[in-house]
Amino acid sequence: MNLRQDMRTQAIACMRACARSRSGDRAVSGLFFLSLMSKSYTTASAVMACLLAVIALAAGPAVAQQAYPNKAIRLICPYPPGGSTTLLARLIGQRLTDNWGQSVIVDNRPGGNTVIGTDALAKSAPDGYTILLMPNTHVTLPHLQKNLPYDVYRDFSPIATLTRNELILVVHTSLPVNNLQEFITYAKSKPQQLNSGSAGSGGFTHLSVELFNMMTGAKLQHVPYKGSAPVLTDLIGGQIQLAFTPVNNAFPHVKSGRIKPLAISGKYRNAALPQVPNFTEAGLPDFDVGVWFGVTAPAGTPRAIIDKMSAEIRKMLTAPEIKEKLTGQGMDPYISTPEQMLEQMKADDRRFGAVIKAANIKLEN
Repeated sequence: MNLRQDMRTQAIACMRACARSRSGDRAVSGLFFLSLMSKSYTTASAVMACLLAVIALAAGPAVAQQAYPNKAIRLICPYPPGGSTTLLARLIGQRLTDNWGQSVIVDNRPGGNTVIGTDALAKSAPDGYTILLMPNTHVTLPHLQKNLPYDVYRDFSPIATLTRNELILVVHTSLPVNNLQEFITYAKSKPQQLNSGSAGSGGFTHLSVELFNMMTGAKLQHVPYKGSAPVLTDLIGGQIQLAFTPVNNAFPHVKSGRIKPLAISGKYRNAALPQVPNFTEAGLPDFDVGVWFGVTAPAGTPRAIIDKMSAEIRKMLTAPEIKEKLTGQGMDPYISTPEQMLEQMKADDRRFGAVIKAANIKLEN
């Protein structure tokens, strides 16, 4: 590591340590950390970096945030370009660009089940100029993979949720069922004989199968695919009997009558398929399996910046044109404060962590 890189790394570390303390004690905390660094390191870079961090923090948050944002913001998308997640990132980024007059650049960092992009954020400076499009699989991944290079809570500061995409239970037209209760009875009479396709092991289309089994006593068989499209192709063709899949993917096939819908996750019926009841109405309350996305920043990002961005996102999601664009992609606006987002993360962690443990699901690193 060269001198400049070393100084940057040490400065970020010092900024994080100081930012985690109360604002009134930042300068003192920084000086204490500086003294430790001075004793622990003999390199001038470590001391210089900490000194710069302490000076910046001692000046107070008002100086650092006086004109935020005053330069481009990087929005990391931990998925390949071209998919619905990139479209969502670009939609949000363009709106922030228009409202703030500073460019928001979408940076696709795919790989490692979102670990590569997420780790890039965790290692970024906590200054509000690097943020992440975060899926709710963020909190289930530690239950599936060991030795993640970050802690899903300690290393991040939630900003706001963005969207929620509900899942729909659809079955092949040959199954002799017309509602959820009939299907549960039918599935329990045929243990390990009905195959449910998912977009991949460990994702919410898979966890839905396991949660359904746990809640109903059925024994559906999980069949993983690489993406949702081949799942629906095989369901229509009769190679599998059912699937829990995003509403927007299933919608055209439901409309054409090629697959049979039984229930949709979420609190309300879906506007695109108003004839399909939600799981509570259909007799299976608490079957909450929606996929949601939010925005998060590195831990230690000043609270004033978190609050400003969160308020901007909440305002954005109430705009009619944004709501129309999101629903056109099969997503519903999902509005929250940073605290509400954190609580949703913890709820999903508890709920689906238990499902993963009970079903003994593991992914290879």
